Amino acid sequence: MKLRSLLVVVLLVAGCSAAPPPAKAAPCGSSIVTDALPEWARTGFSDDGAGVPHVFGRGGDILAVLFGNPLKATPDQGRANKILWVSRLPAKMGDTLRITATLDGATPETVDRKVDGGPGPSIVDLPKPGCWRLTLKWQDRTDTMDLTYS
Repeated sequence: MKLRSLLVVVLLVAGCSAAPPPAKAAPCGSSIVTDALPEWARTGFSDDGAGVPHVFGRGGDILAVLFGNPLKATPDQGRANKILWVSRLPAKMGDTLRITATLDGATPETVDRKVDGGPGPSIVDLPKPGCWRLTLKWQDRTDTMDLTYS
């Protein structure tokens, strides 16, 4: 009986002092969807935009229409990483969309890009393949999204 009690105590202590399981890394990439664009993002489209790859900002304040899908760190000749940024709320003309992109990984790398004139058409090239976490700032708004460059 004493041996059984000792075994129970040892197992309880071992269970309490065991390291917690490692945290799972967050998956890269906000979801790329091809369903109909929201009504607020359809200006310039002849239909509802279904079939056009796009990514919503986490806060829902901006949408990236990926005309250059898949995005590539080294685009093929004659191809570009064209992204149309659409703000949910009207943007002031002449503003700048500021993009801070951080490469996910053991040694994060951060680069800054800007789109003069605010949300609108752009070419956004990033220096390396991987998961890039974008912080997007325009006017008094901020939103974020992940984009994968191959």
